[in-house]
Amino acid sequence: MIQTASPVFGQLAALADPTRSRILLLLEQQPLSVTELCAVVQLPQSTVSRHLKVLGDEAWTAVRSEGASRLYRLGRLEPWARKLWQAVREEVRDTATGQQDAERLLAVLAERHNRSAAFFAAAAGKWEDVRRELFGHGSVTRPLLALLDRNWVVGDLGCGPGHLAATLAPFVGRVIGVDATPEMIEAARERLAGVSNVEIWHGSLEQLPVAAGELDVALLILVLHYVADPARVLAEAGRSLKSDGRLLIVDMVPHDRVEYRETMGHRWQGFSGEQLEQWLSSAGLVLDRRIELPPDPQAKGPNLFAAIARRS
Repeated sequence: MIQTASPVFGQLAALADPTRSRILLLLEQQPLSVTELCAVVQLPQSTVSRHLKVLGDEAWTAVRSEGASRLYRLGRLEPWARKLWQAVREEVRDTATGQQDAERLLAVLAERHNRSAAFFAAAAGKWEDVRRELFGHGSVTRPLLALLDRNWVVGDLGCGPGHLAATLAPFVGRVIGVDATPEMIEAARERLAGVSNVEIWHGSLEQLPVAAGELDVALLILVLHYVADPARVLAEAGRSLKSDGRLLIVDMVPHDRVEYRETMGHRWQGFSGEQLEQWLSSAGLVLDRRIELPPDPQAKGPNLFAAIARRS
């Protein structure tokens, strides 16, 4: 810090150097690294770093870290300092040196853009792998759950070991998981131990242990093809919904994999839109939309659909 009788004079002295004024003019336009500043003002890194320290000590600049880089920018100026800077800026900008700095700044920013574009071009074919490596599976889709109403009560019907209930819990008011298999119930309760807004209940989907009108949303995710009587399950799901509640079904489109009946206990080989709509209508539900989901190239099973229904 420049030693003066008043801090104000220190700030004035810091601004008085032509090189520091050039640097400030650049940082007002764009946050820049030391390397980028060196390329624009054409001075050694030691010189630029020394000027940046003086400017930072007198609060003319601020800095933030981005990974291994540090980006400098114009600081938050007091009203008197901003007026002073406006006067100095006009003088610096109109000089031949200031105009040359502006041209070199454009070249530096273009190079920055080219480096970024080159990275994305090289990563285009494996972009999902790059993002998955950095942020994990579901890094893009899972945050979409924040769009759910935080006060909703959601029924995960056929909850299995509780994966979906655990995913939903941070985003809604309450999750009720229901499953008929004791082993699944035990696994779900173990997974969700300590999660205060999730309840796991043992019961059949044909006779849900859920009060009428208790749920804002009911989910049947890859469950319906296991039940003997889908119409009855849908009727129970409809009974559990509030008057403005919604039912989300995800299941298989019709397929010819007969072996699934033997190997995985499937009772139904997928569902057509017409069949599903008929069952929903009998259950007092209206099919709002049915969408066939894009197939996963690595998936070995039949294609899936998502259907949304509401109380009629």
